Amino acid sequence: MRIKSLALLLAVGLALTACTTDEQQTESLTLMAHDSFWGGVTDDTFAAFTADTGITVEVLPSGDAGSMVNQAILTKDRPLADVLFGIDDSLLSRAVDAGIFETYRSPLLEFVEDSVAAIDERVTPIDFGDVCLNYDRAVIGDAKAPTDLSQLIEPGFRDQLVVENPATSSPGLAFLLATIARFGEDGWQDYWRDLVANGVKVAPDWDTAYYADFTRWGGDRPIVVSYASSPPAEVIFSEVPLDVAPTGVVTDGCYRQIEFAGILAGTAHPAAARQLIDFMLSPGFQAGIPLTWFVFPANESVVLPPEFVEHTVIPPTPLRLPPSDIEANRERWIAEWTQIVLP
Repeated sequence: MRIKSLALLLAVGLALTACTTDEQQTESLTLMAHDSFWGGVTDDTFAAFTADTGITVEVLPSGDAGSMVNQAILTKDRPLADVLFGIDDSLLSRAVDAGIFETYRSPLLEFVEDSVAAIDERVTPIDFGDVCLNYDRAVIGDAKAPTDLSQLIEPGFRDQLVVENPATSSPGLAFLLATIARFGEDGWQDYWRDLVANGVKVAPDWDTAYYADFTRWGGDRPIVVSYASSPPAEVIFSEVPLDVAPTGVVTDGCYRQIEFAGILAGTAHPAAARQLIDFMLSPGFQAGIPLTWFVFPANESVVLPPEFVEHTVIPPTPLRLPPSDIEANRERWIAEWTQIVLP
């Protein structure tokens, strides 16, 4: 691990307490965020930021990530917020090309893995997670669980998989991108045709797939597209103590999603907005990410909670596609998927 600079952390801490003259009247910032983030916000989430700066943070829930980005683009001439959080790399190029973000490079990017920190200077990585296949250990068991995406088209896994629609679901889109990254432009369509022939089920969103169709919660499908961090959530929120997570993760074919925050162009409070970005990348805020939103903090200096580490699998080789490729092809890919899977 790289040596981290204590002096840098102290400098950022001091910066949080200092506003430029034209920012001294700032009393509140608005943070535009997807609904999943809003669900984990409490009175304590931004309390330290307010204590240090005197600035309160109002969260503006804006639907799912796609709806949020659309709103930000449509209102870019009169932005609804000062900072946007929750855009991932599947939507990043669309937002950047629309010019909705101010350029800002936080000094705390020193603590973020190099390839992630360098993605785009107009946004700051805040967290990451891996969309992976999960399986019900009580139904399948570890020994019989699939270990490779290609196994899902075999007769032994017929009628066992439920996925989310990529047109309406972020994990559904991530899984589609995973199959494109794995099987290539010339092979992913045939893979999905084989999944259809093998009885794949499509749900409109993650909640339906996980809590209605997945056998863990009473459905009839023991394999579901979810997250590598779903097992620790099952343990932590279980009504009875559990030593072993009831769900397992298939580490092959996982797709890594990185979530970013960006300062919206046209904000009346750019200096305060930069402070908020720094705060969201600081150890104090980042330490709360794993057990609140069940994803990994981008800041590598943060020590992860032991229960999160114990039950979370980190895929050794998660799949990714360049944001520019996703932007250029996303709508075509979804249209082709729809023709194949939902004719």
